[in-house]
Amino acid sequence: MKMTDPIADFLTRLRNAIMANHKVVEIPASNVKKEMTKILKDKGYILNYKFEDDGLQGKIKIALKYHPESKIPAIKDLKRVSKPGLRKYCGATELPRVLNGLGIAILSTSQGVMTDKEARQKHVGGEVLCFVY
Repeated sequence: MKMTDPIADFLTRLRNAIMANHKVVEIPASNVKKEMTKILKDKGYILNYKFEDDGLQGKIKIALKYHPESKIPAIKDLKRVSKPGLRKYCGATELPRVLNGLGIAILSTSQGVMTDKEARQKHVGGEVLCFVY
């Protein structure tokens, strides 16, 4: 069975693991998902990740981050913006701000996958993949 939206599947698996209070989630790998995982680690939304090569497409193991005492997850919400049926593109001047700068938007640009802040600095636009906060 062919998956029509692998990025939505990535976000849904993360969302479901967080709601079930899992420590680790395993996701089928792709280059875009690997870049999104690196961004989530750099911005402090996940503890760690590991890329495993199983001969086929590989897997990404993500260790989710929770507050030590209250057990509240670091990721409050994940929203898919650009979908296969309706792509959302933004120019360099109209990049979105998530929760007035408290969250991040992950974009796919001509210079690679990056956050909205990095895209503003490099003055590039692209497809808005998702919002994370």
